[in-house]
Amino acid sequence: MIPTFQQIRAQVLRALNVGGVMRAKDLRTPLAKHFNLTNDELNTKYDSGNGEIFLDRISWALSYLFMAKLADKPRRGDYTISQKGKELVVSCTDEEINKYINDTVSKPRKTSGETDKVIGATIMTSNNELTPQEGLYESYENIKKSIQADILATILSKKPQAFERIVVELLQIMGYGGEIKDAGFVTKLSNDGGIDGIIKEDVLGFNHISIQAKRYAANNHVGRNEVQAFVGAVAGTPSKKGVFITTSDFTKGAIDYVESLNGTPTVILINGEQLTKYLYECGLGLQEERVFKVMKLDRDFWDAMDDE
Repeated sequence: MIPTFQQIRAQVLRALNVGGVMRAKDLRTPLAKHFNLTNDELNTKYDSGNGEIFLDRISWALSYLFMAKLADKPRRGDYTISQKGKELVVSCTDEEINKYINDTVSKPRKTSGETDKVIGATIMTSNNELTPQEGLYESYENIKKSIQADILATILSKKPQAFERIVVELLQIMGYGGEIKDAGFVTKLSNDGGIDGIIKEDVLGFNHISIQAKRYAANNHVGRNEVQAFVGAVAGTPSKKGVFITTSDFTKGAIDYVESLNGTPTVILINGEQLTKYLYECGLGLQEERVFKVMKLDRDFWDAMDDE
């Protein structure tokens, strides 16, 4: 298991105490050996692909040691232990070193607004284990999940016909229907033939996507019979394409049945979790509250300059 941010900080300080002037990459191998990391763990990258997790945590550990004045920077990228750092290494345990860093650097801030409260609470509880960047990403994901839960609750409070309109609008925002004016529409309740909405894929309407929308409570899953009825309706259309969307989920029988169709007709199933993700990503029914711009050093820019 990749060690936490807190565990790395103390060990980085001890490594500096014996290693002299070191860079983050110099610490990678000895610390990996100390923590018994496998090659897979050592090379694990963030889901975004933006760098190795272990090396990134080492870099943040060095930054925190510098901010706590336990390490000095003789030049950019180089670190060496300070006199205060040497004193702590000799007299303190890892827990005491981390407490000193937290007391010196990690100053809680007052927050206002619901978003700030979530971010503040997440980073406060995570700062001993995550880097600030990881804490920010975790805060973002927590906020996102909270908003998605609110989206689902709001949909369930509306009439089924409103849900059908939302689904049609969402698919158009996602690019289905292209540039065709009024490409999507909800069918009439009295004669929908098992199809709640349609999105035209060409001007004359030869090809279109059929939509079924079920506004169900979370514990009321859509079964095979309902999906099979929709498949029958889609099979009778020229394009034979359909999307079945529900606020709940699908039973295993329903999922297995659609997979057995092998694209004849083509039917896509979207459950409540996927639906709220699409709504969030498209911003349908949402307002942008705040944008955080996170900067990082342009290494090529600075490396082009002469060092002292």
